[in-house]
Amino acid sequence: MQQHFSLADCDVVGFDLDHTLCRYHLPQSARLIYDSFAQYLVTEKGYDEDLLNLAPDSLDFCCKGLVLDIEEGNFLKLAEDGTVLRASHGTKSMTFEEILEIYGRREWKHFNTVSGMVSRTGSYTLVSKYYLYDNYFDLPGALLCARVVDSLDQHDGKKKYDFWKDMVAAIQHNYKISAFKENCGTYFPEVKNHPDKYLQKCPESVKKWLKQLKNAGKILLLITSSHSDYCRLLCEHVLGNDFEEYFDILITNALKPGFFSHTPNQRPFRTLENDEEQEALLSLDKPGWYSQGNAIQLYDLLKKMTGKVDPKVVYFGDSMHSDIFPARHYSNWETVFILEELLGDRATVPAKAESEPLEKKGKYEVRVLPYFMSKQWGSFFMDRVPGLENAEETLARTWSCKCISTYSTIAIPSLEAIADLPLDYRFTRFSPNSSATAGYYPSPPRALLPNEDSVTMK
Repeated sequence: MQQHFSLADCDVVGFDLDHTLCRYHLPQSARLIYDSFAQYLVTEKGYDEDLLNLAPDSLDFCCKGLVLDIEEGNFLKLAEDGTVLRASHGTKSMTFEEILEIYGRREWKHFNTVSGMVSRTGSYTLVSKYYLYDNYFDLPGALLCARVVDSLDQHDGKKKYDFWKDMVAAIQHNYKISAFKENCGTYFPEVKNHPDKYLQKCPESVKKWLKQLKNAGKILLLITSSHSDYCRLLCEHVLGNDFEEYFDILITNALKPGFFSHTPNQRPFRTLENDEEQEALLSLDKPGWYSQGNAIQLYDLLKKMTGKVDPKVVYFGDSMHSDIFPARHYSNWETVFILEELLGDRATVPAKAESEPLEKKGKYEVRVLPYFMSKQWGSFFMDRVPGLENAEETLARTWSCKCISTYSTIAIPSLEAIADLPLDYRFTRFSPNSSATAGYYPSPPRALLPNEDSVTMK
């Protein structure tokens, strides 16, 4: 495999929408998502009203990459070998001794399934034994589940927990396809009424870059699991009323990751009329706006549009589970992981990286938002493992960090970070032969930089 990656070599450039092209004001949207789910649990399912009160620093609990062990009520931060680095029961952090007692230094029992990234049609299932929190739409639900565990412990002294079915119902109530149209739940009505509070405008540099890609003859795709009505609200607000002109093909309600793993029979494309899905299409014959669908028929259309047997596709997304892993694993596309954690971590990057010339870095603003960083859970990328008995402590990469270098071509904090670079800029890609930090642009996370000779890698 080549050591470098360049957009100039790609025929097709695809984008996820939420948290990729459309950036949110994270603290505000996190609070809204939390409230949407909590409101439902309290009013519809009779949970403790105290769940509606949220201390300002509570959101510190939210950290991407956590796994909830549903039956035990425990949240886990996993190392790349599947051992438990940190854990909490409800919101309460476990000590290293408690972790050793419960989980030992062995692989967590469900790690095989989680790390297989088994591609499910939907994110939430009623029979789940665990849930992986992997994007900003999910994360506030982690805090709510943790507080539900606290509350059940306090009132019922629970040992096994069965709240998950209610959590799934709360999510479905707020996010189901008809919710936007019917003004159902708390989430959509609030975003409709106050879009500026939750949505960031797309920077001019990114709009210019999208046009530049199109002018260079690239085919541009938008593939989002959001339904068409919500997608339109977001795009009009973020990109402008002419947003459709940026894209050759728009696919909404894509139901990722199933979009990548399903066959045409399982998941046909549908046309839309007034945001209502129409009959299934036997094939995808021309560019336009579609609903649902599958990557196989999309790729057939891309072959036709490019006149190439094997057009090269790159896909930008923020979810490892829904975007990056399936696009790489099932479709063998290049993948660019949007990782806002790189923004927070970049606050104290060595001066050397800061002094790079602008043309090398691309236009890049450092905006440090506290929401990216969790005091309770530590770095998204790495953690310390205390030594047993008299052994020295070691460092271990997190499982989330390993997934980035395994399934992403490169990782960037935002589209804005690369929008001013020439299209033929050559990025160093992640590869088994390069260093673990190779594919991060404009610079690797501080946690992965060698800073203490005395600390050995696990």
